[in-house]
Amino acid sequence: MKRRLVIGSRGSKLALAQANTIRDQLSAANPEVRIDIEIIKTTGDVKTDPLSVIGGKGVFTKELEEALLDRRIDIAVHSLKDLPTVIPNELQLSAICEREDPHDALVLGAGATANASIPGLKSGAVIGTSSPRRKAQLRYLRQDVVIKELRGNIDTRLRKLDEGEYDALVLAAAGLRRLSLAHRISSLISTDQMLPAVSQGAIGLETRDDDGFAKDVAAKADHLTTRFACTAERAFLRALGGGCQLPIAGHAVVSGNQIGIEGLVADPEGKALIRERLSGASVEAELIGAELGRRLLERGARSLLSA
Repeated sequence: MKRRLVIGSRGSKLALAQANTIRDQLSAANPEVRIDIEIIKTTGDVKTDPLSVIGGKGVFTKELEEALLDRRIDIAVHSLKDLPTVIPNELQLSAICEREDPHDALVLGAGATANASIPGLKSGAVIGTSSPRRKAQLRYLRQDVVIKELRGNIDTRLRKLDEGEYDALVLAAAGLRRLSLAHRISSLISTDQMLPAVSQGAIGLETRDDDGFAKDVAAKADHLTTRFACTAERAFLRALGGGCQLPIAGHAVVSGNQIGIEGLVADPEGKALIRERLSGASVEAELIGAELGRRLLERGARSLLSA
């Protein structure tokens, strides 16, 4: 008889797509284990307007961690960008899975004739996003566009775009690809124009520290290159003391045994922006990310964040 493990996931279409992918991956690597999925409702899922409470770190992960600690689930599947950089001592990040495309994507409405780029948008174009990070970088690039709040799941957001409420949306390319909506990507936004969120496109598998079996099963999905990159990015964010409710961006790339990380802190209105890059040995990813965060603080990031 197969031993059973339970994966915990949010109930959104994207979260379940990710959880099913992870279940298939873990099942293939651990054929002796039966792996089931349990849906856990999180604060971010049940609030009418989750972004109004985004200041509470872990708004999409807290209940998953509680289910782990209560032993209702054995592995929590997170969009890693949602997971706070400090996790409970009783838990650990047993795997960081191979990353999907980390870029932000520009999505234009059906039949759009504008150039598929941020510089190609008309003056006064209405762009939909609710991300402080994206808003700040868009305003830094284009003070002449209108940024309008965007709510709902991906299907709802695309419908609003196609109904003419917006001229363009900025969404994570990874989410669109995982939902088989890559055809809606008008163009990928270069990291020179828009630096992604820390750990964007990566999935983290969290387990109890005392559950050796679940840790071993989850660890088979770990992707070393992605782990190095996300470790640097999360250390950068931790050094700044921020989260997804602040205009902070960080993106690391591993090449051979070297890693380069670029970090950014912006004024919410996009009037000022501090950006810097640091590189070094991949095995020192955490130290390099933390050092980059300290350098931005020395250059004035603290005053931008307090704004």
